[in-house]
Amino acid sequence: MEDERFITSTKNMEDEDVENTLRPTTMEEYVGQDKIKNSLNIYIKAAKKRGEALDHVLLYGPPGLGKTTLSHIIANELGSSLKITSGPAIEKVADLASILTNLNKNDVLFIDEIHRLSRAVEEVLYPAMEDYALDFILGKGPSARTMRLKLQPFTLIGATTKAGMLTGPLRDRFGVVCRLELYNKEELSKIIKRSAKILNIKIDDEACLELALRSRGTPRIANRFLKRVRDYAEIKGEGIITLQLCKEALEMLEVDELGLDYTDRKLLLTIIDKFHGGPVGLDTLSAATGEESNTIEDVYEPYLLQLGFIARTPRGRIALPNAYKHLNKKISESRQKYIDMFVSKEDEQE
Repeated sequence: MEDERFITSTKNMEDEDVENTLRPTTMEEYVGQDKIKNSLNIYIKAAKKRGEALDHVLLYGPPGLGKTTLSHIIANELGSSLKITSGPAIEKVADLASILTNLNKNDVLFIDEIHRLSRAVEEVLYPAMEDYALDFILGKGPSARTMRLKLQPFTLIGATTKAGMLTGPLRDRFGVVCRLELYNKEELSKIIKRSAKILNIKIDDEACLELALRSRGTPRIANRFLKRVRDYAEIKGEGIITLQLCKEALEMLEVDELGLDYTDRKLLLTIIDKFHGGPVGLDTLSAATGEESNTIEDVYEPYLLQLGFIARTPRGRIALPNAYKHLNKKISESRQKYIDMFVSKEDEQE
């Protein structure tokens, strides 16, 4: 299951408690995403200068990159109250109406997983975003009439990990669209140092960089690693996280130098050993590894694709030379020619 996987960027209950402690409250404290921060700073200052609500903001990108944190910062910088909910929690139109009518002027409403809003709720959200109004139908049949309820100006911040699942009309109503990118090792090192200071953890610079390199570009995973390595250092060391203790702790967690865990390597080895490098269909790969096909596609594959370890072809998944090299597997000449042929076809199509 995804929620049982230590290295997943999906939030768990322990992450919730720690994130509330470590969450920055200003743009200055927020590390990384410089382009987004610079743009938002301008939009926020302009909105405050005019005394208006900030235009609606869409934040999208992989989980664990700080979309919820950024929504807190936006509300804080605006000097507004933040109301938090999620797409699955708003089951009926009445739920949305209750939330919107309780917003004060220039408040911020944050909807996580906004792509999971029902179509009926989404339709009611359109006039609320455009005209700050709710449209109701009273009565039935020929005597039915519409009623418009005015709302206070507000800012909607929508967060999603699947921007492609948003409908066009909803996506077009966001005036500010921000894609959060994975963090580099320097940015993650700063985040780890800041978290260690808040949690009163002593950590060497080398250990900090090692954690950053294995955190898959995701702050949530980096903070999770930091807590587990701290536990190891307190028992096996003197409470100070050194490079050696860091490596030992991560080895115990079966996380290698690129941040791949046991399941990632199992997936790659299945393609290489059982199916001779591929291509292999998603359903076949699911049956061979015992993982759900949706979990493979949504959880494991994105990072392996980013590393250039696998490729998706019309006939299925294939392992690329980088995967063979990382796993110390020898690649045959025939396999190398097949991959070269695939790459050349991809280049021609582009």
